[in-house]
Amino acid sequence: MADASAECNIKVLCRFRPLNQSEIIRGDKFIPLFQGDDTVSIAGKSYVFDRVFPTNTTQEQVYNTCAKQIVKDVLGGYNGTIFAYGQTSSGKTHTMEGKLHDPHGMGIIPRIAEDIFNHIFAMDENLEFHIKVCTLLITLSVLTKTNLAVHEDKNRVPYVKGCTERFVSSPEEVMDVIDEGKANRHVAVTNMNEHSSRSHSIFLINIKQEHVETEQKLCGKLYLVDLAGSEKVRRLMPTVVNGNKCIFTPMPHYHLLCLSLSPPRAKTIRNTASVNLELTAEQWKKKYEKEKEKNRMMKETVQRLESELNRWRNGEATYGHDDEINQQSQLAEKLKEQMLDQEELLVSSRGDSEKVSSELGRLQMESDVARAEVKEVLQALEELAVNYDQKSQEVEDKSLQNKLLAEELAKKMAHLMQIEAELSRLQEVSSHQRKRIAEVLNGLMRDLSEFSAIVGNKDIKLPMEITGAIEEEFTVARLYISKIKSEVKSMVKRCRQLENLQMECHRKMEETGRELSSCQLLISQHEAKIHSLTEYMQNIELKNRQLEDNYDFLSEELAKLHAQGKFRALVQQMESHRETHHKQLGRLRDDINEKQKIIDDLTEFLHERHEQSKQDLKGLEETVARELQALHNLRKLFVQDLTTRVKRLSEMEPDDSGGCSHQKQKISFLENNLDQLTKVHKQLVRDNADLRCELPKLEKRLRSTAERVRALEGALKEAKEGAMKDRRRYQLEVESIKDVMRAKNPLRRPHAAQIGNDTRTHTHGHKHTCMNTTQVGNTQVSHTPKHT
Repeated sequence: MADASAECNIKVLCRFRPLNQSEIIRGDKFIPLFQGDDTVSIAGKSYVFDRVFPTNTTQEQVYNTCAKQIVKDVLGGYNGTIFAYGQTSSGKTHTMEGKLHDPHGMGIIPRIAEDIFNHIFAMDENLEFHIKVCTLLITLSVLTKTNLAVHEDKNRVPYVKGCTERFVSSPEEVMDVIDEGKANRHVAVTNMNEHSSRSHSIFLINIKQEHVETEQKLCGKLYLVDLAGSEKVRRLMPTVVNGNKCIFTPMPHYHLLCLSLSPPRAKTIRNTASVNLELTAEQWKKKYEKEKEKNRMMKETVQRLESELNRWRNGEATYGHDDEINQQSQLAEKLKEQMLDQEELLVSSRGDSEKVSSELGRLQMESDVARAEVKEVLQALEELAVNYDQKSQEVEDKSLQNKLLAEELAKKMAHLMQIEAELSRLQEVSSHQRKRIAEVLNGLMRDLSEFSAIVGNKDIKLPMEITGAIEEEFTVARLYISKIKSEVKSMVKRCRQLENLQMECHRKMEETGRELSSCQLLISQHEAKIHSLTEYMQNIELKNRQLEDNYDFLSEELAKLHAQGKFRALVQQMESHRETHHKQLGRLRDDINEKQKIIDDLTEFLHERHEQSKQDLKGLEETVARELQALHNLRKLFVQDLTTRVKRLSEMEPDDSGGCSHQKQKISFLENNLDQLTKVHKQLVRDNADLRCELPKLEKRLRSTAERVRALEGALKEAKEGAMKDRRRYQLEVESIKDVMRAKNPLRRPHAAQIGNDTRTHTHGHKHTCMNTTQVGNTQVSHTPKHT
C-alpha cells in the first residue's frame, strides 16, 4: 500500500469453477456470458465486479490476481482477509484449498504458505520473523469439538480464548497444520456436491517481524476464510448433519438473487488500513519532542491572541473583524484547555517515565543475574559434555577390547572343545586297550593254570617241543607288554600336554574375567554419573518450569493491574511473590540435598553389592582351582596306577590272578573320578557360556548410556532455548509497560499502530479480499465482496 492511512474499497472478484465429472456426464453447459474482464451477463442482466474469472482460469492465475499482493501487505505490517462464500458446489473449497499437494491444482491457502516463505528468504537478513498458524472450524456458530469461547479485548478486537497456535518455520509444517484441519472438517453428501463442507473454516497466519539493528517491530495477520455451503436448510431438519441451519432461505431463486446483489453492497464499504508498527524508545522520544514543539507553538499563539484580546478590551485598535476576534478568542480558550491537558499529560508522563526507568533498571539487573546463572549452567554443562565425551571414548575402547577378548575366548573355547573331543576319543581307545589287556591276561592266566597243572603232574613229562612253545608264548607276552608300556607312556605325555593347555586356557579366562569386571565397574560408575546428571537436569528443568509459570502468572496480573491503575498494589504483590519464590527455592534446595543424600546411600549400597559379588566370584574361582588341582592329582594317581599295573604284568607272577579284583576296583574308582571331573569341566563350560551371555547385556547398557547422552544433549539445547525465552519475556515486560503508557494517554490517535498479544486476533486495519461463488441453473457464478 502506497499510503498507510489511505482509504480503499474491498476488492470483489467472481470465479466460475470448471464442470465436475458428474456434470460432464450429464452434458451440462454454461449459461453466463462474459463481457470483458469485469462483467458477466446472466439471463440478460449484467453484473460488474473488480474481476471475473471464466471456467478455463487456472489456480495460479486466480492466486496471482487475488492473493499475491496481499502477501506483501501482510509482511509489511497490515492485516488482511481473503473471504470465499457462495452456495454449495460453487467452488469455494476448490478455490481456497484445491488439491493440497498438487503443484498445479493447489488453491490459494497452500500457495500463500509457499509465497510467504519465499518472500521472507528474499528479505533483509537482519529481519527476524516469528510465524504462528491455527485452524478454526465453526459449526452452528460454535467452535468444533472444544467449544472455545470468543471474547473481545480492551480495543474491541475479537479473539478465541484457549486457541492453540503452532510456530512454523517451513511450508511443510504449514501444510501439516492444513492437513490436520482438513481431516477434522465436517463434510456431507448433497444433491449438488459429494463433499459439501458442513463447517466454516478459518485459517489464521500471524507474522511478527523484528529488525535486529533498529529493533523496529511489525505484526501482520492474514485470515483465510472458507465458508460452508449457504444452500436452503429446513427449519425442522435435525442439525446434527447440516451445519447451516441458521441460514434460512424461503426460495432458492431469491437466495441466489441475494448472493448476486451482495457484492455491490460490499464494494460500498470503505476500509482504512494502517501498519501495525510498534515504536522504539528512540521513536517515542522523537514523537515526544515533536509534541513538545507543537505545544510551544500553541502557547505562543495563545499568548499572542491574549495580547490582542487585551488590546481590544482596552479600546485599542486591533486588526480584523469582530467575528474573527470572537473566533480567535474561542480558539485561544480551546488552545488553553489543550495546553493544560498537555501539561498534565507531560507531568504524568514524567512520573510514568521515572517509574518505567526504575522498573527497567531493576529488570535489567535481574536479567544480568539470570544471564550470569545461565552462563554458569552452560559452562558446567559444557564441562560435563567434554567429560562425557572422554568417558564415552574410553567405553568404546574398552568395548572394542572386550569384543577382541570375546573373539579370542571363542577361539580358545573351540580349541578346548577339540581337545575334549580328542580326550574322549583317547579314553575310548584306552578302555578298548584295557579290555584287550584283560582278555590277554585272562588267557595267560588260563594257560599258566593249565601249565602248572600239567607241570604239577609228575607222571607226565613235558616234551622239549612243548617247553619251547611255552617259552615262545612268554616271549610274545613280554613283547605285547612292552608295547603296552610304550602306549601308556605316550598317553601320559598326551595327558600332560592337555593339562598344560587347559591351565593356559584357564589363565586366559581369568585375565578376561578380570578385564570384564573392571569394564563392568567402569560402566557402573558412568551410569551413576549419568543418573546424577539426569536428576540434576530434571531439577533444573522443574525449577525453570516453575519460574516460567510464576513469571507468566505475574505478567498477566501486571497487565490487569496496569489496565485498572493498580500498579502500587502490583508491586507489593510482586514483593510477596518474590518472597514466596525465595522460600520455594529454599525448599527446592533442601529437596535437592535430600535427594543427593539418597543418591549417595544408593551408591554406597551398590558399591557394597559389587564388592560382595566380587568376593563371590573370587570364591567360585578358588573352588574351580581346587577342582582342577584334584583333577590333576587324580590324573597322577591314574598314571601311577597304570605304571604299577604294567610292572606287575611284566613280572608275570602267579599271584596276579588274586589281585585282578583289586585292580578292577581301582579302575572303577578311577572311572568314577573321571566322570566327576567331566561334570566339573562341563560346569566350567557352562560358566563360560554365562559370561558370554552377559556380553550382550553390557552392550545394551552401553546403548542405553548413549541414548541418555543424547537426552542430555537435548536437555542442554532446551536450556539454551529457555535462556532465549527469558530474554523474550523481559522484552515483553517492557512492551507491556509501554502499553500502560499508551493506555494512560487520552489524546492518542485512534489509528495509532499497536500489536496485540500472541494468542489474540487483531482485526484493525484489514485488507480484505472475499470470494463468493453462486450457481444459476447449471452455471456457477463467483463473487468476491469486500467484507469486514
